[in-house]
Amino acid sequence: MSVGEGSGDGAMVDMNTTPLIDVMLVLLIMFIITIPVQTHAVKLDLPPPNNEPSNVDPVFNQVDIDFLSNIYWNKQAVDMVQLRSYMRQAAALPTEPELRLRPEALAKYEIVDQVMAEAQQAGITKMGFVGNEAYAQ
Repeated sequence: MSVGEGSGDGAMVDMNTTPLIDVMLVLLIMFIITIPVQTHAVKLDLPPPNNEPSNVDPVFNQVDIDFLSNIYWNKQAVDMVQLRSYMRQAAALPTEPELRLRPEALAKYEIVDQVMAEAQQAGITKMGFVGNEAYAQ
């Protein structure tokens, strides 16, 4: 027996916590063993496979805007709905491709602004401007 310090009547002040720790570890092991294994399946309705060739390049995509307010996605004329679709497809790729915006010097600012807003709403984070030297004059 150990002699505890403290009161002069010889009473032991310290409490032996070893049995409490042993009981706690046994309870922990019992809880771990009795927890059921979670094997829930999640039902997903996946869309059918699309065999159409995509017009989205996984490296970079270029959007051209001419002075007549025509928009071109990778040198193919598109409208705003198609552009929005292509941008969402590009943003959904595992590695997001760079979007290169190339407006002509006489392009309307409103159209360029709409294209930039569509890119932001689609979640495009990599975007650059091509042909800035046309604005130096």
